[in-house]
Amino acid sequence: MTRRLFGTDGVRGTANSWPMTAEMALRLGAAAGCYFRTDNRNGHRVVIGKDTRLSGYMLENALTAGLTSTGMNVLLLGPVPTPAVGFLTRSMRADLGIMISASHNPAPDNGIKFFGPDGFKLNDEAEAEIERIVAQEIDLAAPDHIGRARRVDDGLGRYVEYAKTTFPARGKLSGLKVVIDCANGAAYRAAPQVLWELGAEVIPIGVAPNGLNINDDCGSTQTRTCAEAVVAHGADLGISLDGDADRVMIIDEAGRVADGDQIMALFAARWAAEGRLRGGALVASVMSNLGLERFLDGHGLRLERAPVGDRYVVERMREGGFNLGGEQSGHIVMTDYATTGDGLIAGLQFLAAMAETGQPASALVHQFDPVPQLLRNVRYRAGQEPLAAAEVQAVIAGAEARLNGTGRLLIRKSGTEPLIRVMAECEDEALLADVVTGIVAAVEAAV
Repeated sequence: MTRRLFGTDGVRGTANSWPMTAEMALRLGAAAGCYFRTDNRNGHRVVIGKDTRLSGYMLENALTAGLTSTGMNVLLLGPVPTPAVGFLTRSMRADLGIMISASHNPAPDNGIKFFGPDGFKLNDEAEAEIERIVAQEIDLAAPDHIGRARRVDDGLGRYVEYAKTTFPARGKLSGLKVVIDCANGAAYRAAPQVLWELGAEVIPIGVAPNGLNINDDCGSTQTRTCAEAVVAHGADLGISLDGDADRVMIIDEAGRVADGDQIMALFAARWAAEGRLRGGALVASVMSNLGLERFLDGHGLRLERAPVGDRYVVERMREGGFNLGGEQSGHIVMTDYATTGDGLIAGLQFLAAMAETGQPASALVHQFDPVPQLLRNVRYRAGQEPLAAAEVQAVIAGAEARLNGTGRLLIRKSGTEPLIRVMAECEDEALLADVVTGIVAAVEAAV
């Protein structure tokens, strides 16, 4: 069947508009309950976490109603990072984990992400089956088999303790001043606490959520705020998370930003030197810079490319037995530590590199010179298919001919927003700009 609800990272949209309505959340909860509760018994558990969006209350209650109506017992974690849900789903022996978040999107948006009992996000086949159940009459539990719901007060503390174990044993951050930008999101309590308990002097920003300010002029997609704080406070490092803390950008002491590609390059080289990098490869999405691929080749390593979306990166990692992957956008996946991208743990690994090498952040954030890359987005309306227009296809074909092996062109629909993403890489920056501008103009004309 054609999937309409699920994108590259669960179900996402504007709150109180389809599909992010209370009614749909209730049906999704009930459908997920039917999918996982196949033996008609009452011992099945689901853990639910959320970020700090106002609409999280509505969706949390609706999901709980749907899940309990099909006999699932619900454990409510409250605001926790997305990787905490993956960790606690497995730790608490739950059958299902759910994170209510739209990640880096603005506050009016929200989303629902599903995790299996192993703590990894559900694959396409499982999501398609849940979507099929949503569309049909749902088999509800008998009155004496309705599930229960309860709050888990120490879920955040369990994740905090686990995150600290990923930092080198007996290691401390004493003497380091760290700015942590939590994007007014899910990590606003956990991240500063972990850094403080490890001994850092912590400058927290983006830690005053009000339900409406998540990712607002802060976080990994708005790094200026964190960079300015690093320079103003004379900090050694800035760690900028997104709204659900599965992404990270690193800022050095001069305010220079390192994206996911630079962070992955550092980790891959260090892990390979230490004999820790499994398979001699790093898995990244098709969006990662060609410079990263050249850097890895220079170290005798491979770049395995996967479709956009950390879920697809993780699937490729599991298929090939790799333990390091991620995306340019800041998802850093280290399956030795976590089942999904974890911005806080990635930040700790960067701090560990600083501590072990004795080098400042500025010596570590720039691992390679990126090939000039240009990304432009074009918004479209529901029901439109601009990439199918003959005029657009003709312009794209012409652009590919002009690049003629000297660069890379990637054009795709976003899986989380109604956007066409036009990305190109080329050493010739004038050609790069001309190619991207031409495609964007054609897509804009089509919409």
